[in-house]
Amino acid sequence: MASVFFSYSHKDEELRNQLEAHLALLKNQGLIDAWYDRRIIAGDEVDDAIFNQLETADIILLLISSDFISSAYCFSREMTRAMERHEAGKARVIPVILRHCEWHSAPFGKLMAAPKDGKPVVSWPDRDEALADVAKQVRRAVEAISAPALPKQASRTTRPAPPSALKDSSRPSPELPRSSNLRLKQEFSEQDQDDYLRATFEFVARFFEGSIGAVGERNPDVKGNFERIDSRRFAAVLYRNGKKLAECSVRMEGLSGRNNGIAFSHDSSASQGSFNEMLSVEAGEQSLFLKALGMGWGGDERRKQLSQEGAAEYLWEMFIDRAQR
Repeated sequence: MASVFFSYSHKDEELRNQLEAHLALLKNQGLIDAWYDRRIIAGDEVDDAIFNQLETADIILLLISSDFISSAYCFSREMTRAMERHEAGKARVIPVILRHCEWHSAPFGKLMAAPKDGKPVVSWPDRDEALADVAKQVRRAVEAISAPALPKQASRTTRPAPPSALKDSSRPSPELPRSSNLRLKQEFSEQDQDDYLRATFEFVARFFEGSIGAVGERNPDVKGNFERIDSRRFAAVLYRNGKKLAECSVRMEGLSGRNNGIAFSHDSSASQGSFNEMLSVEAGEQSLFLKALGMGWGGDERRKQLSQEGAAEYLWEMFIDRAQR
């Protein structure tokens, strides 16, 4: 069984929990045992507990974000020691890119990162797809380190243990064994969902404003206009040589009179209740997410759990598609 160590910023704990859920099959199959600092028992020396696990881990997952890089403990201590063990061939380090940040010039920047192509987990339209890809890469790493280890393990079992070793092994462990599956379903209040909706809308607005500007920079004959109408609405239009290519309006709205969603319309002056797609906030076991009605690209979108970044990309694709025809 391979031991897996999570090195992460506590600000990314929600994403770490979601990743561990995707590693459940590996744990159930007896292939890995995962450890992170929430398993430290009251009264233990924190540094000793962390570095004892770090020193013996077979696979070290660096959960990369700007908060990880800005953390002196994560970056200067855990990451530094992890890379030393990796370069000595004593462990395998896998950078897992959680959020957008500058990481390529870091010491671990030379390593193959997960998920696929080093695309940050939060930027995938379906976050589960990203985490499943990470789990697949962890499985490959487990298979890679397990194959050459089998002959060595067999040779060790043929040697009789020295008396001192037998004596030590008979001593009771100071730490009781326990499961690493300690996650409980999170509860989210209506205020949590409203706050998430507002934060998502603000992100989508900034995303559109930045993307409209970038389109104009890349295509000199295209002019874009982004208009923030009020705190709950914005509109965007693209022109080529004065001719309108695409337009849209996005606003906080909902079904049945509830303001619990984000409405998208291909009409920049669409009225309340008129939309071509609607994203609503829903609660999972560990996090909030957005789900589309599936009016824009078909029914398959209804099954996807969209992050804030995924929601912004999804609506932008609906908008830019008309300009790309």
